[in-house]
This record gives sequence, C-alpha cells and structure tokens, in this order.
Amino acid sequence: MHVKSNDQVVVISGKDKGKKGKITAAFPKTGRVIVEGVNVATKHQKARNAMQPGGIIKKELPIDASNVMLVCSKCGKATRVAHKVTTVTNDAGKQTRKMIRVCKKCNAEID
Repeated sequence: MHVKSNDQVVVISGKDKGKKGKITAAFPKTGRVIVEGVNVATKHQKARNAMQPGGIIKKELPIDASNVMLVCSKCGKATRVAHKVTTVTNDAGKQTRKMIRVCKKCNAEID
C-alpha cells in the first residue's frame, strides 16, 4: 500500500473529494484507510446504563486507499509515491538494503 498511518493525504474521489486529513488507521489486507474528518457517519445510540449515555455519535468509516493521494511534507503538493532502494550500514559494519518512499514531484524522502 502506498500510504501508512500518520501520513497526510488528500481525498481524490468520492463525496469528500478535496478534503485533507491524517490517516488514523490503515488496513493493508483489505486496502482501506481511515482518514480523520472524512467519510463520517452518524449513529443514533440508545443509553444502556447510567455510565453509557445515549445520543448521536459521529464515527469515521474506512475508504479505499486508491481514493487518497499522499501530500508531500516538503513541497506540500499531492503526489504519487516512488520507491528508492538505499543501503544502510549499521554499527557492526554490515550493510542492509532499505526501501524508502520518495515524492515524485520534488524527490524528497517521505519516510
């Protein structure tokens, strides 16, 4: 999936098109994400006891990850994500390869 939790995204299709928000949860198996302030549903809940009052509860529901686009933290534009392989040397001198997400517009590292 091209987005992760705590990424800033903009919705590119659907009823909330154009809204920006932060991803609060990502579900890679189903390819869905929950974005704060997007796809909000209201639920009328009955009071169960004195500790749990009733009322109208607003809840954010998941949307498909293909309907959001990552916002670059450097240039501030909605962008597609490129992946770049880098080598990292640890303290023992061993090199490991690491995949880094990169902005396609300004080539800034996102991770």
